[in-house]
Amino acid sequence: MSDHPQNAEEFVELVAALRFEDAFNPYSDLCSDFDRPDAARIRRRNLVMVLDAAIDRGVDSIWVARDLGYRGGRRTGLALTDEVHLRAHADLLGTPPLARSTNGPVMAERTATVIWQMLIAIKQPVFLWNVFPLHPHAVGYPMSNRCHTRSERLACRHIMVGLIHLLSPHRVLAIGRDAQLALEDLGVTAEKVRHPSYGGQTEFIAGVSTHYGLDAADRQENAPLFA
Repeated sequence: MSDHPQNAEEFVELVAALRFEDAFNPYSDLCSDFDRPDAARIRRRNLVMVLDAAIDRGVDSIWVARDLGYRGGRRTGLALTDEVHLRAHADLLGTPPLARSTNGPVMAERTATVIWQMLIAIKQPVFLWNVFPLHPHAVGYPMSNRCHTRSERLACRHIMVGLIHLLSPHRVLAIGRDAQLALEDLGVTAEKVRHPSYGGQTEFIAGVSTHYGLDAADRQENAPLFA
């Protein structure tokens, strides 16, 4: 009998069961400031739908960043995806509409904006994930981002390995050096592109264009939004 999750529901149950100090689990925790009462259930359902579609359709790649952020995945339960791009995420893999789990204005995330420029440009099925699949934050400051620790990363190794087992991607693409080193620490070999934050948008777009064979016209059309 395999130790790996056998389907999307089993995988999401494993992620929802994770518990760490100063880390928000969007699949089982509720944010008192922004979440709807059924937010965790909504985020679990969104992830199940996206992963089910990726399994059924097959994906070329898994793009893996480091952690969920407070403006994006903490709210959506989807890596590298803010609320602005929920519809684009559904369109990418052909799922039913993905629901919002929060109240108030839709929140955009800078990194997600650039990521989705390129996902729309390459027109290939890609699954998005994080080495540490929760939102780690500073002590006492839930609306902040911190880097996960090595012990947190190693405790989640079965999640990363289980995802690769489910999807059997042609490649794993690390979004940033931190993600590449973290994956290496887990025994996962990955190609790398520059993370789009902190002035890295142009290098990120060029790197993705090279990996996916986008021509000069595609690069121009998908020039970075932020100077």
